[in-house]
Amino acid sequence: MSEITRVALDAMGGDNAPSEIIKGAIDAVGREKNLKVFLVGQEEAIQKELQNTTYPKDQIEIIHASEVIETAEPPVNAIRRKKDSSIVVSMNMVKKGEADAVVSAGSTGAVLVGGQVLVGRIKGVERPPLAPLLPTKTGVSLLIDCGANVDARPSHLVQFAKMGSIYMEHVMGIRNPKVAIVNIGAEEEKGNALVKSTFPLLKECKDINFIGSIEAREIPHGMADVIVCEAFVGNVILKLYEGVGAVLVSKIKDSMMTTLKTKIGALLVKPALKKTLKSFDASEYGGAPLLGLRGLVVKTHGSSKAKEISNSIIQCITFKNQGINEKISECIQKKEENLED
Repeated sequence: MSEITRVALDAMGGDNAPSEIIKGAIDAVGREKNLKVFLVGQEEAIQKELQNTTYPKDQIEIIHASEVIETAEPPVNAIRRKKDSSIVVSMNMVKKGEADAVVSAGSTGAVLVGGQVLVGRIKGVERPPLAPLLPTKTGVSLLIDCGANVDARPSHLVQFAKMGSIYMEHVMGIRNPKVAIVNIGAEEEKGNALVKSTFPLLKECKDINFIGSIEAREIPHGMADVIVCEAFVGNVILKLYEGVGAVLVSKIKDSMMTTLKTKIGALLVKPALKKTLKSFDASEYGGAPLLGLRGLVVKTHGSSKAKEISNSIIQCITFKNQGINEKISECIQKKEENLED
């Protein structure tokens, strides 16, 4: 029998809290028996949402936290002042070993700060990156970093590549994942100072499958499994990706409803179209893990509904069972030992 995975879920974080967050938790424990979810937040509000629902009482537990960190609050001050907030209490549960992971749709800044300050980095990790999965023509690719480190150095990007490779191989099951750095052309001499400095370092890495540069237009085609960049570029790619996807889906739906012929055609292609659109729905793949920490921290969209919350919780099970933190630690430690030699 598999070991229980314990997830501290920030029940008060996000635009749809606590209702959709709690629905996601109930769905997750219904899908997985070896799972325990701690609903962290204001007990009265959580109880109110749970009172008319049926769920396995042994798999869901309420942990009271009286405060909520709002999105507009300065992250560092909020983490310091609001010690009894749902984010801080959740992070401390992982720090103390009372939970294996944190999932939150709350303030991104607070999650990033809390992850580094409270959960703490793995020894040797310079900067923990946020790494969401992007749907592509061939499956999914990991975008690393998408929001944690705007002013990254070449050594940071090299670590991102290594951590991303470990994640894609052991969580997503992609053997020898292809790693590429985001650039404005395929030639090695192209790019800004950061890309030009990082490229030769990635070429020298023996423990990753580096294939060179990737242009933004190649990302949806699945040309690489791990897409390396600093957070400013990564966040622009992520937001544009989501925006274009939403517009295309809306346009397709509208065009199919214009005439009687298109409506009949829509009925005929509906099953195939539904399957295709589902594969390009980011919520199917869960949240973005903050890699390189001593415990798992997963950030989901602020607008997350129950499905994305549920998938983010399930994501934590694979992460734990595959020992991703241990593998990252081993990889980083090996580099330090080589430097000492």
